[in-house]
Amino acid sequence: MVRLSSDLGIDLGTSNILVYKRGEGIVLEEPTVVALNAQTKRVLAVGEAAREMLGRTPGHILAIRPLRDGVIADYTHTLKMLEFLIDRVCGRRRWFRPRLVMCVPGGCTNVERRAVLQAAKEAGAGECYTVEEPMAAALGAGLPITSPGGNMVVDIGGGTTDIAVISMDGLVLGETLRIGGNRFDEAIIRHMRSAFNLMIGERTAEEIKVKIGSAYPLEQELRLEVRGRDLMAGLPRTVEVSSEEVREALAEPLRAMTEKVCSVLERTPPELSSDIIGRGIVVTGGGGLLRGIDLLLAAVTDVPVRVAENALHCVAIGTGRALENIADMRRAAVR
Repeated sequence: MVRLSSDLGIDLGTSNILVYKRGEGIVLEEPTVVALNAQTKRVLAVGEAAREMLGRTPGHILAIRPLRDGVIADYTHTLKMLEFLIDRVCGRRRWFRPRLVMCVPGGCTNVERRAVLQAAKEAGAGECYTVEEPMAAALGAGLPITSPGGNMVVDIGGGTTDIAVISMDGLVLGETLRIGGNRFDEAIIRHMRSAFNLMIGERTAEEIKVKIGSAYPLEQELRLEVRGRDLMAGLPRTVEVSSEEVREALAEPLRAMTEKVCSVLERTPPELSSDIIGRGIVVTGGGGLLRGIDLLLAAVTDVPVRVAENALHCVAIGTGRALENIADMRRAAVR
């Protein structure tokens, strides 16, 4: 069957890729993982099927994440992944190349931005634009960014945290921190090794973070049984971990994040600071789902903080809105 292609907005994240199809909303959400045969270099799986292989494959099969810190680390496999996603959404046979709006971290370089555009065009896109993630997050969260007032967004992704003050469709101040959900997982892995002599994988670390992780003390602390390999005996072992211990493990990356938020607030013009106090700080991204992240930021900054509704999808929704209003977004999107 031959299908007309569609215009797409793509949130090219370190942990997950979300695809927004014009007129339909988010139609695809897959982990940013590619599995390949190391001997033949053939791609075996992309997305969730590849994620299931992480840490569970023989030596000749590799499951890799081709993006790191929000930008392309492995161009070849990023290209293969984009080809797979575009074909899946638009069909392998299509009359026209789809127009794409793709997200990049606020602090990415021109070289990194051009790599994203080049990969998209080689994967089958026609006209292609990039938009910075904090701008897309603000659009997806429904903030009034076109008005002459201050809006502050903290977008916590898998590889980066983007902190921005936005007014009148433009970034007034912005900072990108190479810390996100993946760094949280790494901190948990290190803590389990040092505190319990237990080696765990990144899937288990993510499970710990999701089930009992928190950034601020909980009314009722949680506990979880964790299985891994004992580093002394080399045998499987189970230990019980509390949410307090996980919070201790996350303290360092969270401290770096809160310090950067305070730094941006300190440099914000007074009139915009007044607006932010009234409107509050909005947290988006998958990292915004960590328990108590809003309470921690509010305690440190003394400014109201709220987690956006549907925080995980805000950037993808924002790319779609940028696509549907491309004439108005050309100042924020770079061709």
